[in-house]
Amino acid sequence: MTLQECYSALGGDYKDVSNRLFNEAMVKRFVFKFLNDQSFSNLCNALDRADYEQAFIAAHTLKGICQNLSFTRLYHSSQLMAEELRGGAPDVQNAQRLLSDVAEDYRITADAIRRLQAES
Repeated sequence: MTLQECYSALGGDYKDVSNRLFNEAMVKRFVFKFLNDQSFSNLCNALDRADYEQAFIAAHTLKGICQNLSFTRLYHSSQLMAEELRGGAPDVQNAQRLLSDVAEDYRITADAIRRLQAES
């Protein structure tokens, strides 16, 4: 799998990220680091505790990372989650639905990156 194929599989914008980070080696370096980021697990844990302030921070962080790496699909779902959590009093049912969307997009993203790693 090429880096461009990885971006296609995860619903990202390879052209955008390559314009921002200038070369494939740099993009790959940050893409691989994404798997070590704890924002998604922090989001899940904070929601389990009904700690909406920490959940917002985690969702906002995840959104920012995805925006910088042009992980478009995961960026959109994490953006919606961050907006639901903004202010600290979310509609709990909507937050759970949005978490399901974020979790699916995260799985797709992480799976594509792992395939890229395995083939690199």
